Amino acid sequence: MILSPAQMVAIFFLVLIIIIILASSIRVVYEYERAVIFRLGRLLGAKGPGLFFRMPIVDRFVKVDLRVVTVDVPKQRIVTKDNVSVDVDAVIYYRVMDPVKAVTAVENYVYATSLLGQTVLRDVLGQSELDELLSKREELNKRLTQTLDILTDPWGIKVTAVSIKDVSLPESMLRAMAKQAEAERERRSRIIVAEGELQASKIMAEAARAYQEQPVALRLRELQTLIDIAREKNLVIIAPQALGELGTVIGLASKVAEKERG
Repeated sequence: MILSPAQMVAIFFLVLIIIIILASSIRVVYEYERAVIFRLGRLLGAKGPGLFFRMPIVDRFVKVDLRVVTVDVPKQRIVTKDNVSVDVDAVIYYRVMDPVKAVTAVENYVYATSLLGQTVLRDVLGQSELDELLSKREELNKRLTQTLDILTDPWGIKVTAVSIKDVSLPESMLRAMAKQAEAERERRSRIIVAEGELQASKIMAEAARAYQEQPVALRLRELQTLIDIAREKNLVIIAPQALGELGTVIGLASKVAEKERG
């Protein structure tokens, strides 16, 4: 059977249309992706990973990424519980757990999560004082994560972590904190000196009681002190008469010291 040129052209276009339809019907999604399919507006479900078929014109699908997404929350002006204005920025880590909810429950889950993160950041940190914001950042990160995770759960999104990046304080507050830190260091140094003097006074009191109980020990301490003085140059030692023979010993010690220096 010999086909006419017109028939051959018609067959060619028919085959071409079939190839185009088949090509548009075959779709592939990666392991970390899912395709949420709608047929004439009705939800069919999520397909993937791998190869799946859709009906051209009738079916429409939305591709959803299941990997962890990082959202950078821009700086937010926050007034803390003790009425201090600070600028805080943070990072949100989340992933889509239910692709069907992420497509049907919210219009744009990426944008919605970012805006919700900004709101939660202002609300939670606004209930904290400045000292908590600076010293208890890990606890605040946990509170932010739990709060945001509860709010995004109806969207099929799991918030894995919220981390505060930076807290910018006003210049006046920085100067006040520097003065406070300096005053705190001065207070600690004075306490250390006072504690040292207290310990020294206790030891000296114990030594005085020991010398009072043992007068001989006191006389020996006096002798040792005079001997130490005798070692210095250009010093004249006047020994009290009450020392008795100890004065002679001190004189001898002075001579010995002079010979050592010679």
